[in-house]
Amino acid sequence: MSGLDKNLPVLVTGGGGFIGGWLVGELLRMGHGKVRSVDMKPQSEWYQVHDRAENMVLDLRGLDACRQAARGQAYIFNLAADMGGMGFIETHKAECMLSVLINTHMLMGAREFGAKRFFFSSSACVYAADKQTSADVTALKEADAYPAMPEDGYGWEKLFSERMCRHFREDFGLIARMARYHNVYGPHGTWDGGREKAQAAICRKVIEAKQSGKHEIEIWGDGEQTRSFMYIDDCLKGTLAIMESEIIDPINLGSAQLVSINQLVDIVESIAGLKLKRRYKLDAPKGVRGRNSDNTLIKKLLGWEPDICLEVGLEKTYRWIHDQMVSARTGAKAVGAR
Repeated sequence: MSGLDKNLPVLVTGGGGFIGGWLVGELLRMGHGKVRSVDMKPQSEWYQVHDRAENMVLDLRGLDACRQAARGQAYIFNLAADMGGMGFIETHKAECMLSVLINTHMLMGAREFGAKRFFFSSSACVYAADKQTSADVTALKEADAYPAMPEDGYGWEKLFSERMCRHFREDFGLIARMARYHNVYGPHGTWDGGREKAQAAICRKVIEAKQSGKHEIEIWGDGEQTRSFMYIDDCLKGTLAIMESEIIDPINLGSAQLVSINQLVDIVESIAGLKLKRRYKLDAPKGVRGRNSDNTLIKKLLGWEPDICLEVGLEKTYRWIHDQMVSARTGAKAVGAR
């Protein structure tokens, strides 16, 4: 581990988003004194705003905005992207692919202003679809991204941006690190509006069923599709460790705890203390049949893997979403959670 100098400036793009907001807070908590947080949304729409950070509103699809963000920054965590759950990325492929402008221009800005290290948040959506056709999926190794057959739109953008990072390292000497995130979740994330991911959507639906007394839930697909889900604390720990490491190729960052969507509903029902009648929407967007993270490489190189179990992380997430829904109904301000 090289470690990051806490006296040097650090930039987090997508700082108004879910992972970015948590990362800015973690860097400040660790003692980094110069943290810049950038997002295109108005600050009133940021998931978290940290007063001790330098908060900037910029549309990073443009080169000038990326140059403004990167100027003077020693470390750059590029988390900015137009994305959401499967319901969003399957119906907004062009918008997702436009995020390639963000990473391309941020790499150009990082090179121009001499950034010491650059981190790119890639995704498990880069993996070849023909390796994810069974719910009983073989966990995906890093090499399984090739021959390329990623998620259309979003996955292609991530895979292309990984190659950009690689070639900026090879051609220009920019130290770039890449993590393939697998379904990150936790408090202060999207839970409604169409961009939410499965775990947040299920928490919301269970809470709605409990509050309404109509004890049923709609599930996209047949519920047998499988995924792994990583709690935000593990994501932060892994992101920082990978940024500080000498790992030059993209690496999995995800939990190896594989569950079906039906099992995910079981866990949330247990947290809520009720059982629901299940209605399956078979024509809804549902993505690949199965996806799991092979953590052999991260355990070998970092001596660690994400280890917060789904039951623990989901309970915290459920409580936070519950508080948001209550506050939205009553007009009170909800309290954050970790």
